[in-house]
Amino acid sequence: MRLRLTLATIALALLVAPAGAAFAVPLLPPLVPGAGDGVLPINDDGSSAAISLAAAFPGGLQFFGGPYTQMYVNNNGNISFNAGIYTYTPNPFPVASQPMIAPYWGDVDTRGGGAPTNNSVFWHLELGRMQITWHNVGYFNSHDDHKMDFQLIITNSVSCSAGDFDVEFRYSTCGWETGDASMGSGGFGGTPAQAGFDAGNGVDFVEIPGSRVGGISTLLCTTSNVGEPGIWRFSVHNGGIVCPGTGTPCAADGVGACSVGVTQCVGGGVVCAPIGVPSTERCDNIDNDCNGSVDDGSGLCSGFDICVAGACVPPCFEGGCADGYTCAASGACVETACIDVACPANERCAGGACVGACAGIVCPHSQQCIAGRCADLCDILTCGSGEICVDGACVPQCPCRACPAGDTCLADGSCESPGCDIRICDPGTYCEAGACLDSCAGAVCPTGQTCVLGECSAIPEVDAGVPMPIDLGLPMDVDLGGIPPVEDLGIAVDAGRRGAPRAASSACGCTVPGEGSTPTWMFWSLGLFGLVVARRRSRR
Repeated sequence: MRLRLTLATIALALLVAPAGAAFAVPLLPPLVPGAGDGVLPINDDGSSAAISLAAAFPGGLQFFGGPYTQMYVNNNGNISFNAGIYTYTPNPFPVASQPMIAPYWGDVDTRGGGAPTNNSVFWHLELGRMQITWHNVGYFNSHDDHKMDFQLIITNSVSCSAGDFDVEFRYSTCGWETGDASMGSGGFGGTPAQAGFDAGNGVDFVEIPGSRVGGISTLLCTTSNVGEPGIWRFSVHNGGIVCPGTGTPCAADGVGACSVGVTQCVGGGVVCAPIGVPSTERCDNIDNDCNGSVDDGSGLCSGFDICVAGACVPPCFEGGCADGYTCAASGACVETACIDVACPANERCAGGACVGACAGIVCPHSQQCIAGRCADLCDILTCGSGEICVDGACVPQCPCRACPAGDTCLADGSCESPGCDIRICDPGTYCEAGACLDSCAGAVCPTGQTCVLGECSAIPEVDAGVPMPIDLGLPMDVDLGGIPPVEDLGIAVDAGRRGAPRAASSACGCTVPGEGSTPTWMFWSLGLFGLVVARRRSRR
């Protein structure tokens, strides 16, 4: 039963209605049905009889089950596999018992006239391809003042699994969103249209963001998941949807470096999977340890340097700063161009401009820069069935994905460079064209790190307070004429402090010749040692 409108509903619809239709890409021919094509009669809420897929997909289509060898074209902007669908107001996905693909599930009404160039729904099949067109269709109740012009195109997928296919939603004109019986007025308001996929099992679905929300028509015509407004492409592999927009950066739950994520297809659609993990805090204006504070803690910089605005800089309480730097109120030498520049978290100032956390960083082979640190995303990402992680992205396994020329497809679905199947490379190297190459070659690690064995690691600290062994410029086994080594002088050499004197042999605290006295050769040795210590102190 159709619902009556209220004045409040009409007022709301007028508030949300856009100024005019959005126009995107042209539809693909044929734009009028030809011989052998199927056509829906002029109707409201109708559906076709079962359509055999044998002419296009002899083995059927796998879609969360199957293989399906027939389908139904429904007037209200979708196709289904179990039976026709007559529902005009889109139910939120998931919908039980009805597997469907919906480029625009809304209340289409083709009774406005003008077929076949207006208010026409038809389909065309050829080997490996099926195209369904909703050509300049209106909305209930017989309204023809706004148009929706869109297509659903299904093609065989180049893959290893039988029944895999690719889907394209193509939108040319987006002029309305809601029929009158869905609480809309003038084509807007109420419950707008929905676009996406539903497995029919009450669990699995993929919905284009913005579905059933005002503005969905404009969104579909002006945005895309493949970079071409009005075109949305998906793949159905092993019966499941390869979600749109996966593998792109996103904001995950967490703070600092832990807020970095990438989109992945999980359950009901695209989710943001965190890939940032806590690490040791560094001076880089990034919350590396994910505790909510940037550049906190001690020991972030070496020597007397202090951490200012994500950079280790020398203090300026003793003398001036280097050229291009100014002594700031913080007591640090700061790049002059950055004195008045305040950068947001996860950015730093360089040359007077705020740059991203990964600016200037070139990670070692097979690693990617995430929140200012280098990591192998393939250690974090979970790829779907039939996929393998390569260079931080999930891609189809070979031979479903063609390997580069000359490469060999291995049993695990990866591609191997020629000659590398018999070459074992050392840690920190990788094989390419039969040669072992340094993973660190060309790497530019984050500040304070250096590339060692294919990993960006912290530069080891050198404790300036602990001297190296005294070097007299003589070989270790030289004969000094009976002079014992320094360590046998009874003096502890530690970081420039005075040596601990030898204990006296009597309670008076003095020495008696012949009993605990110091031989003449030892005075000579102590004099030599004193010169060395004095020389070392003068360098401090």
